[in-house]
Amino acid sequence: TRFTDAARELGFTVDVVTMDQSTHTALEAAHAVGCEVGAIVKSLVFLADGEPLIALVSGPNRVDTALLGRELAAEVTMSDARKVKEATGYSIGGVPPFGHSSKLRTVIDADLLRYERVWAAAGSATAVFSIDPDSLIELTSGEVAHVS
Repeated sequence: TRFTDAARELGFTVDVVTMDQSTHTALEAAHAVGCEVGAIVKSLVFLADGEPLIALVSGPNRVDTALLGRELAAEVTMSDARKVKEATGYSIGGVPPFGHSSKLRTVIDADLLRYERVWAAAGSATAVFSIDPDSLIELTSGEVAHVS
């Protein structure tokens, strides 16, 4: 409910799909919704010069923190679960791309732009929604970058 309320406040009507199986990992999510793993959005929280940053990453990709740091002109490190929850209000595996408890700088993996629709977490390990990449960029004020 918190995520759908946040989406509505942004003017986005979200159709959350609750799965019978876990969508905690990109592979699980792809199997659950019947899409390529690349069309799954992983919401990963990093620290850029100590400040929380969310990277929306294509399912099979692994973030190269050195590359991301060069793209952002910052020192980038992985966040721990406690900081993820503090920055977003959600637990790892259910972090949506927007609607967080604080405004986060957002980086969007350029590989997500290859898809007409992508699927992202909607606040829990079994809830997902689909969105077109252009709307994802707009709603998050995201910066498109190469992250892997």
